[in-house]
Amino acid sequence: MFSSILSTATAGQMSAATALACTGVSLVLGLIIALVYMSHGVCTKNFVITLTLLPAMVQIVIMLVNGNLGTSVAVLGAFSLIRFRSVPGSAREISSIFFAMAIGLATGTGYLLFAAVITVILNLVMLLLCHSPFGEQKPRSRSLHVTIPENLDYPLVFEEIFAAYTKKHSLERVKTTNLGSMYELSYNIVLKNVDEEKALIDAIRCRNGNLPVICGRPQTVSESL
Repeated sequence: MFSSILSTATAGQMSAATALACTGVSLVLGLIIALVYMSHGVCTKNFVITLTLLPAMVQIVIMLVNGNLGTSVAVLGAFSLIRFRSVPGSAREISSIFFAMAIGLATGTGYLLFAAVITVILNLVMLLLCHSPFGEQKPRSRSLHVTIPENLDYPLVFEEIFAAYTKKHSLERVKTTNLGSMYELSYNIVLKNVDEEKALIDAIRCRNGNLPVICGRPQTVSESL
């Protein structure tokens, strides 16, 4: 069972050794979180420094609150102001910030061993997921953009081609271009055979009068939460 090193402390009192131990562990665990974050993606120096210091800062705040209801409400308001003044981040950044804050909460309440174990486990899981194909787009999925003249009936013009080369397809967007004389069609498709991508594009070019055709991997709309 995990136990807190603050459990034996009397209310309103804390030794310097205990406070320094909690702060030291917070800084070490924050550094580990930052190093793991740096190892699996692009990052900025400011964000890495923030991840390193965040557990210690949260731990200090938790120790200062120490069960005081009025102080807790004030701290909650301060965190809310910081949140609304911050720039929205990616899902990876937000999850790392919550991770660092959770470690700070654990060390702030004295559960140093628990914080260390959780840091090791979650970082290992994070590394495993980042270096595995989990969550990646299927390689046969494509985003297709086709330009056609206005005289073509776009709902059915490519149905035969899609039936021959794709497992499934869906028309996502129709946009007029060139002062309304052309349509730009955006499809999400799943190819039957990746090697037939060029044949699909050539067939579409024959049907749309050799107007522009763009085919590529589907882009994620956003990584932000």
